[in-house]
Amino acid sequence: MENHKIAVGLDIGTTKIVAIIGRKNEYGKVEVVGYGRSKSVGVKRGVVTNITQTIQSIQQAVEEAEASSGIKIKEVTVGIAGQHIRSLHHSDYITRPNSEVVINAEDIERLTSQVYKLGMMPGEEIIHVIPQEFKVDSEPNVTEPIGMYGGRLEANFHVVVGQVASIRNIGSCITSSGLKLANITLEPLASADAVLSAEEKEAGVALIDIGGGTTDLAIFKDGIIRHTAVIPFGGNVITNDIKEGCAIIEKQAELLKVKFGSAWPAENKDSEIVSIPGLRGREPKEITLKNLSKIIHARITEIIEQVYQEIKKYGHDTKQGRLIAGIVITGGGAQVKHLKQLVEYITGMDTRIGFPNEHLAHDSDEELSSPIFATSVGLLMSGIEHIETKYKNVEVPEEPEKEKIEVKVPEALETGIEEKELVKTDKKNKGIFERWTDKLKDFLENAE
Repeated sequence: MENHKIAVGLDIGTTKIVAIIGRKNEYGKVEVVGYGRSKSVGVKRGVVTNITQTIQSIQQAVEEAEASSGIKIKEVTVGIAGQHIRSLHHSDYITRPNSEVVINAEDIERLTSQVYKLGMMPGEEIIHVIPQEFKVDSEPNVTEPIGMYGGRLEANFHVVVGQVASIRNIGSCITSSGLKLANITLEPLASADAVLSAEEKEAGVALIDIGGGTTDLAIFKDGIIRHTAVIPFGGNVITNDIKEGCAIIEKQAELLKVKFGSAWPAENKDSEIVSIPGLRGREPKEITLKNLSKIIHARITEIIEQVYQEIKKYGHDTKQGRLIAGIVITGGGAQVKHLKQLVEYITGMDTRIGFPNEHLAHDSDEELSSPIFATSVGLLMSGIEHIETKYKNVEVPEEPEKEKIEVKVPEALETGIEEKELVKTDKKNKGIFERWTDKLKDFLENAE
């Protein structure tokens, strides 16, 4: 196994931290060679609240992954999420000095760089900018302007913004854990790569990732991400409601939710009862599954209704924004029984549960096929793609066997220029984090 082709995805979630190691096999599928999982105790709603505890959880997950794979982890691809993430839409343009010369990648880069200079609220910074569609002079809805003639190049952009301090705290936890930051990916994008097909992204689809602390929404249309949003509620809120409503401890509430929980109370009869052991010799508690389902139903309805408001903001019912592929639900919260039926009832849109097993090799651990690991698998896929792009764009010429000549090392290797200059960025969401990754790397190096 060639170690330089192995990538590591690190999912720092509210309930769990997962380190997953893998590579692509000869069939183009993701082959997982090892993974580790630990309880996340220093993160709330996607934001690091205790750096020491988060570092310990990261180290525990990494050590477990190393032990199961026999591979030493050095670099990781990390996801960004949390309630501090927000998105906005922006239009901008540049005037080209010579309209007789065709538009090239430098023009698009200049236009994109201009958007990065937008003024944000104090403490916020633009994480990435994704072009939606272009306009060249009077020609609208241009998907690929390179090669066209024109004096004015205009574009609509999807801009993702986050709190600088929150993201730097995650970066600090990574370096303090003895790891290097290889790449950064927005977690809804990672989950989308793991569970959505290219056809769904093209037709129009809304991905709902119900995590422990937050619920992430990502809307795709024409193969491009069009809208993102973070709802500050997730599976932990449901567990807390069960704990308070049934007067039981959190561990029991989580177990009840996973084993007996349902989002549709009508499915349960009043006679269905589960007995919970009492504390310290106290009498067991008897809880009806109908009451349990009512608690879960109320909170999930609230979450889905807020997500649906965001979908309606995008304009899913218009001809231009119609989401033909409907809704795909993933994440730990997607395991609640009858969730699909409830979402279809609330939204009126076709719904399915998203599993990451489509991209995994057939001999992968069955546990990894669960929606819980959608983000983790997506981060691993992003890491593999980053490595493939890196080796694809940097080629060292081979030395001739007979004639001895001086081999000139490619300028990229000789000067040590940033990887972002080697990676071609396109509007289909590839390589969109290089700019922020480099900035965060610089910050962490200076901090040391």
